[in-house]
Amino acid sequence: MRTNLSGRIAALLVGLEGIGLAALTVREVLAIAAGDTGSIASAIALAVLTLVGAAAVVAFSVAVWRGQSWGRSGGIVTQLLILAVAFGAATGSFADPSIALALAVPALLTLVLLVLAVRDAGRAARRQDGSADDEAPGAASR
Repeated sequence: MRTNLSGRIAALLVGLEGIGLAALTVREVLAIAAGDTGSIASAIALAVLTLVGAAAVVAFSVAVWRGQSWGRSGGIVTQLLILAVAFGAATGSFADPSIALALAVPALLTLVLLVLAVRDAGRAARRQDGSADDEAPGAASR
């Protein structure tokens, strides 16, 4: 299935998030190498989980680019998780609204684009099945 413009832009943004997670993995590995960790086991586990997350987010990006629904679903879940982290950054004793905004604004934009891509994919699927885009149920019999 061909991906529309909103899907392509969303795929690029999700890909950038995946690259950001990969960069975070590198930072974690450098901290481990420098001995800048409280617990080596926890630091290694965090680095591995971050790398797995980065691979998943990049895979979502590729799938969105190719028009696959599982990529859009995974991308939407990713954006909701980022928004949860942004909310956490905006509240609590160590709240930092600038970090919260830096996380929330791109996540909201990407979320909207992914939802638009889902809508457009649904319309394209209905067209392939032969039903009209804006036709109401029962309208053909009038």
